[in-house]
Amino acid sequence: MVSVEKASVQDACLFARLEQVADTKHYILPYSEAEHAHNILDPSFIYLRILEAEKLAGFFIFVLDTDQCSVEFRRVVVSEKDKGIGKLAIAAMEYFCRTNLKRTSIWLDVFECNNRGRHVYEKLGYERYGESEHQCGKLFLYQKRIK
Repeated sequence: MVSVEKASVQDACLFARLEQVADTKHYILPYSEAEHAHNILDPSFIYLRILEAEKLAGFFIFVLDTDQCSVEFRRVVVSEKDKGIGKLAIAAMEYFCRTNLKRTSIWLDVFECNNRGRHVYEKLGYERYGESEHQCGKLFLYQKRIK
């Protein structure tokens, strides 16, 4: 079973380590432990731990949009790929955003080269609505309504 729960500042070290895994760090802009700790304490950020069978299996980072309706899905990191944990975790995260944060829309950006991520988001109903540029490459923008 996969579930999510709010993270604490004590998780910052684990999150920084998870981001350094070879098949993860090429698709994100990793944060240091200090950056994670700072963000976890910032009320505009939401960090969720992903638990699979009660063990840490990854994490999410969100940023609350000021419109009170949407949330930026900033990052998901899953320790074990291709086991379906990410898909189940995204479903749990969407439920959390709808019920706990009272948000009706989630948006994200994903690097063009992240084919696995784009495939998962599209399969889960996220629709591409634009593009952006980042110094590291082209980003595709996706969104989903979560009523």
